[in-house]
Amino acid sequence: MQRVIAFLLLFVALCSAQVGPGTVTGNTAVHDPTMCKDSSGTYFVFSTGVGIEIRTSPDRTAWTYRGLVWPNGASWTDTYTGVSGGSLWAPDCYYDGSTFHLYYSASTFGSSHSAIFYATSSTGLPGSFTNKGLVTSTTTSSGYNAIDPNLLVDGSNWYLSFGSFWTGIKIESVSPSTGLATSGITGIAQRTANSGAIEASAIYKFGSFYYLFTSWDTCCQGTSSTYNIRVGRSTSPTSGYVDASGVALTAGGGTLVLGTHGNIYGPGGQDIMTDGDGPILVYHYYTSSGSFLGINRLDFSSGWPVVV
Repeated sequence: MQRVIAFLLLFVALCSAQVGPGTVTGNTAVHDPTMCKDSSGTYFVFSTGVGIEIRTSPDRTAWTYRGLVWPNGASWTDTYTGVSGGSLWAPDCYYDGSTFHLYYSASTFGSSHSAIFYATSSTGLPGSFTNKGLVTSTTTSSGYNAIDPNLLVDGSNWYLSFGSFWTGIKIESVSPSTGLATSGITGIAQRTANSGAIEASAIYKFGSFYYLFTSWDTCCQGTSSTYNIRVGRSTSPTSGYVDASGVALTAGGGTLVLGTHGNIYGPGGQDIMTDGDGPILVYHYYTSSGSFLGINRLDFSSGWPVVV
């Protein structure tokens, strides 16, 4: 009976009017944001762009553009972007108390000739990062796509999830000492609907479950974007994810967390971090004026994440 009640509460929450983005001010025109907080309490958002854009905030509300991770370019990525100084995609940051760890990807639209790279910095500021090398890459014959990295730190274990279209979301172990891959690749989510449109994985542990967030459908089309955020959960970080209806994520399952509502179009490209007030969902969304930073708290009291 308790499981039935919990499911009904989740159903009611998900069917209620969707919550809009929390208040942010300043320079918030971002795409594929990831957020870290350093030991001084300063928030950092890294996002897609030439050189990877950096913004900071003292309070998670007022944001200032600071510059680029790679102000002098990242020539080691040129073979994947196809140009010198190409846009670098979907960074993911982790701050361990003294070091910023940054994963990011290089590719071109519609191609699986792609790669994920790793860098570190003691400050997170423009020009301070050191290239630590290639983590993983794919070719046009790989059957999956090495973009949209996301790091899960689970005790002494590090896992990197990634993937876009093709055969979906993958996961591999990475070394905490080098940040580079140490194991084979396993599939954890896949769609066949809408040409297999699933990407932007983010795994977040809450309680006894690992929650796998993904973005479905069409990104990057302004107010025509149909991106939406989905989730499944598992007791293992590397397998067994199901949605709230019990459908495996490897079989196209995924419970809606946030979709288009009102004048907010195509929310996605998400990241999840823990702050003093709990789990925080970070994402981009479109309006008629462009792509912007969305920040909301997540409530897991039903056993499933609800945007608040």
